[in-house]
Amino acid sequence: MKYLKIALLLFVVAAVTSCKSPFEALLRSNDVQEKYDGAFRYFNAGKYSKAADLFDMLLLATRGTSQDDTVQFYLGLSNYRYGDLIIAEANFDQFISVFPRSPFTEEAKYLRIECLYGSTYRWELDQLPSYKAMAAIDVFIYEYPQSKHLRRMRDMLIDLQERIDKKSFEAAKLYYTMEDYKAASYALKNVLKDNADNQYREDVLYYIVAANFNYASNSIASRQRERFLALTDEYYNFISEFPDSKYRKEVEEMFRKSQTYLKN
Repeated sequence: MKYLKIALLLFVVAAVTSCKSPFEALLRSNDVQEKYDGAFRYFNAGKYSKAADLFDMLLLATRGTSQDDTVQFYLGLSNYRYGDLIIAEANFDQFISVFPRSPFTEEAKYLRIECLYGSTYRWELDQLPSYKAMAAIDVFIYEYPQSKHLRRMRDMLIDLQERIDKKSFEAAKLYYTMEDYKAASYALKNVLKDNADNQYREDVLYYIVAANFNYASNSIASRQRERFLALTDEYYNFISEFPDSKYRKEVEEMFRKSQTYLKN
């Protein structure tokens, strides 16, 4: 009985070993060309995770050969298509440093930027990844002014800048919401000092007017005059830039009230 159990176990092990999948067989294969061809079969079939595993195993075997840059580029592309943007970005970054003149280099730089862009956060969260992506985009546009990807680059820049502008505006506006009008005016002015072309410029200028109005209105009598005069300056700044603003009626009312006080 003991020998029968051992024989049965050996049979099961042999059966399992003999039933290796084609992918497992490729992983264990020492035939570089067979593994290379297999990696592209899986890639073309949309099985990007398996393709990435095979391309990764080929890195050392193809180093210094005519297949070297192809393997490294498709390793990054496989991870990108699979959706692993962090690993793909590292793959493309490595590729760019090793193969600055490869036929794949421009595309690798573009795809690295797609990875960086895809790893950014919505406006409420940390925008450091957005700055990193924007820096890479600026370099790409400078290096490839005729690239087919230029429109995509510019669209990404607009979107990322909008997030940064909104975060900056909303952070300053928070002081207004908290009714700290003096701090709100200061913070909002700094928004435009940091970036005069902020996409929320109209809103920023409106809240500067509103903050100054509320600050003056809530001040002690001896300080109101100078603060309503400051409000008047902000009103004219706003109206000169945005005469047809959606906020026109509100700022006109604040200005009217300030003038009523100043005439008394």
